[in-house]
Amino acid sequence: MVIDDTPECDRAIVYAAKRAARTGGVVTLVYIIAPGDFQHWLGVEDIMRAEAQEEAESTLAKAAERVRSVARTEPETVVREGSIGEEILELIESDADIAILVLAAGTGSEGPGPLVSSIAGKSGSPFPIPVTIVPGNLDDDSISALA
Repeated sequence: MVIDDTPECDRAIVYAAKRAARTGGVVTLVYIIAPGDFQHWLGVEDIMRAEAQEEAESTLAKAAERVRSVARTEPETVVREGSIGEEILELIESDADIAILVLAAGTGSEGPGPLVSSIAGKSGSPFPIPVTIVPGNLDDDSISALA
């Protein structure tokens, strides 16, 4: 599942962890660093890239702890840099063990979020694995019933 710092991401983490515990699977947490954030001169680019890597690792560590606390299972963590859609597809293609993509849907007036909209809006080419979209307003009991 794709990790970010949105409030609804926790709902998807809980769902993925409970589902993995029930099915005997493993949760793969991926943080994707957006491209083009480092177009600066001299050493500034290296510093910004290192800061982005540090933020990714910190965010993944918190998400991994949440998986452990919910399901008592150890997740895999992955940091990638690039276009989020392309990186997700490349990760799925390179890891045959990934059987489902879990995404969190935002609850605000701006819609479910750009990643959910992008994947749901893909026409012409089917997505290679099932996608579960977890509404950001589900409580733990509702998630447990679904997972």
